[in-house]
Amino acid sequence: MKVLVDTSVWSLALRRRQRSGDDASVVELLSLVDEGRVAMIGPIRQEILSGIRDRSVFERLRNQLSAFPDEPLETEDFERAAEHFNTCRARGVQGSNTDFLLCAVSERRDCPLLTTDEDFRRFARLLPITLHRPR
Repeated sequence: MKVLVDTSVWSLALRRRQRSGDDASVVELLSLVDEGRVAMIGPIRQEILSGIRDRSVFERLRNQLSAFPDEPLETEDFERAAEHFNTCRARGVQGSNTDFLLCAVSERRDCPLLTTDEDFRRFARLLPITLHRPR
């Protein structure tokens, strides 16, 4: 089963100057890469690549990420993301459009989420999503 990896984990593994090689989520990401189980969507790719000032760093990272094809997004993913947004907001839980799109994709594809973002733990109490825990 594939695992949808959130920007928070990719950032720990790829972009931060002080990489935490023994961080459990980074170790898990590396294992998932080795197993061919990483799922990617375009909005996560965009978040990972956004804000990189050095063109050569941008190109190197873009090339590294090209190993992970984007899962196709459907109209129903965006509609479900809006439903998730509304469900959470009605209960006082805030999140970004990208966060709720991840939740919708995760739900529809029965694909757990690997994240270090605590917001997803709040979402998981209200939405039918599964969080992937590092082994």
